[in-house]
Amino acid sequence: MIRSFLTLFSLFFSISRIFAAVQIVAVENFYGKIAKQIGGSSVAVASILRNPNQNPHEFQADAATVKAIASADILIYNGLGYDDWVERLLRVSGRPHCVTIKVADLIGVETGKNPHIWYNPETMSVLAARLAQILNKSAAVEAFEKSMQPLREKISALREKTFGLQVTATESIFGYMACSLGWKMLNYDYQQTVVNNAEPCFRQSVNFEKALTEGQAKVLFYNSQVQNPSAKRMQSIAKRHGIAVVGITETQPHHFPSYVDWMLWELSMIERVLGLK
Repeated sequence: MIRSFLTLFSLFFSISRIFAAVQIVAVENFYGKIAKQIGGSSVAVASILRNPNQNPHEFQADAATVKAIASADILIYNGLGYDDWVERLLRVSGRPHCVTIKVADLIGVETGKNPHIWYNPETMSVLAARLAQILNKSAAVEAFEKSMQPLREKISALREKTFGLQVTATESIFGYMACSLGWKMLNYDYQQTVVNNAEPCFRQSVNFEKALTEGQAKVLFYNSQVQNPSAKRMQSIAKRHGIAVVGITETQPHHFPSYVDWMLWELSMIERVLGLK
């Protein structure tokens, strides 16, 4: 009797595991959206950095974060110093049965480079393909690439009209997208200093101001989720000199259902300030 009960219990547990959704934890919400797009109903996705009013660089893991990561079958995080706390957590807790995807390693970006790799649409294609491989959902890749087509068409059209445009930014968030558009991003050293939570030096600040006051930059991008006195001052200078100012977000706002919707919205803003629509 007892043996029969244990056999039934074991069978029930096995079936439950087979049909249970794969638990995916994405540290950044834009990676979580891609995971859900690929996995569909067969995955349950939780994203940690999802508050649009939160500064991702100042995030501190709490008990809920530790618990979420401990329950993950697949963990996705950015790397490149953007979310160092994840690796510290993994070193302490260890997750031998969890599949870990460090997106920076996946696309081969070296330490010290601009960490905002999700602003390169090709990053998302590589991540989608990897997730489809892990989840055994090869058909999802074709659907994903089809969903990316409007974004690629928009980038291509904008690139054709504005190739070589010089722009600047208070942070390096938009850097990879600017590269996709064929634009020249000025003041990269200033941006990386800010990303590393340091204060730009006098030379970097002077060069940044010159890019605005002398009209070298046609657009100034700033992080609308993180405002500091230096970024506000640059915005003020840009406006006084007739430079277009565009706020972009570091994480994906809730009201955009997909990565493509988010990027298309930001590109549409840029088209408007450049008088292209």
